[in-house]
Amino acid sequence: MTAKTPPTVVITGASAGVGRAVVRRFARDKARIALIARGVDGLNATAREVEAAGGEALILPLDVSDAAAVEQAAQATEDRFGPIDIWINIAFAGVMSRFLDMDLNDYRRVTDVTYHGQVYGTMAALRRMVPRDHGSIVLVGSALAYRGIPLQSAYCGAKHAIQGFQDSVRSELIHARSKVHVSMVQLPGVNTPQFDWIRTTLPRKARPASPPYQPEVAADAIHYAAHHRRKQIIVGFPSVEAIWGDRVASSALDHYLAATGVDGQQAQEAVGPDYKDNLYAPVPGDHGAHGRFDAIARRRSPQLWMTKHRLALGAGALLAAASAWLVGRKAR
Repeated sequence: MTAKTPPTVVITGASAGVGRAVVRRFARDKARIALIARGVDGLNATAREVEAAGGEALILPLDVSDAAAVEQAAQATEDRFGPIDIWINIAFAGVMSRFLDMDLNDYRRVTDVTYHGQVYGTMAALRRMVPRDHGSIVLVGSALAYRGIPLQSAYCGAKHAIQGFQDSVRSELIHARSKVHVSMVQLPGVNTPQFDWIRTTLPRKARPASPPYQPEVAADAIHYAAHHRRKQIIVGFPSVEAIWGDRVASSALDHYLAATGVDGQQAQEAVGPDYKDNLYAPVPGDHGAHGRFDAIARRRSPQLWMTKHRLALGAGALLAAASAWLVGRKAR
């Protein structure tokens, strides 16, 4: 990848939600993008957006829990566009349910998509990037990779697993003195269609426990992580609070979430008899990036801005401190 050559990017979960927003962000770079998802309707619409923005798109309909299919997709991408520069793992699945009410097949399915899907994507990318000593992989995580919450035990467990997986793989790459970089972006709640198609055993529809962020905020963080050698990017003050809160007062958080986390993740609307989930098959149609919470969703993250500009902020703070010290000395 050079300044004159658009990057070749693979994005899983590309047809909707955060993945759709990430595709749009890379399309602004005129990138050559391999689009991986199950839903053909959404993939076709996404490809049209990429091409309208001046990029190139390759549609690859597949399930990321199929390791062979992911490997074939990686090869198809390089056959079409050349070496992969960036691989972004976003695809996930979830179930809203008390643990004791879950079907263990559903539990396994969430783990296969959310955790193993990222493992398979990372393996396919590293097999190509390591011999070239070039490339960037972004694992998309969550504040729930550090702090589990009720009703999402399968998803929280998978995100915790990705966190440990990243630590291990990064250590191996550092040991090998590889220039390939693996980063992880920890997201807060995001306003995506997931709340309208997540499988649930609950009587009421799912909703975020606090005002979510728009998917463009997540896309900005993921795009930044793909181009900067940071181990981790945390998005939003709620994520920071959850991660640090668990480190400082984990047991107290258990009791707080027991009191607030069950009703807090359910909307007033009942789950109707025609409700369709996407756990085993995509919901037909093009669902775009946004969910139904535009009215309350946050469009900016001051915390993310500070994370991206931490060196400048640190230098500014040092300069201010030095100036204050000099002024104090002159005043004596």
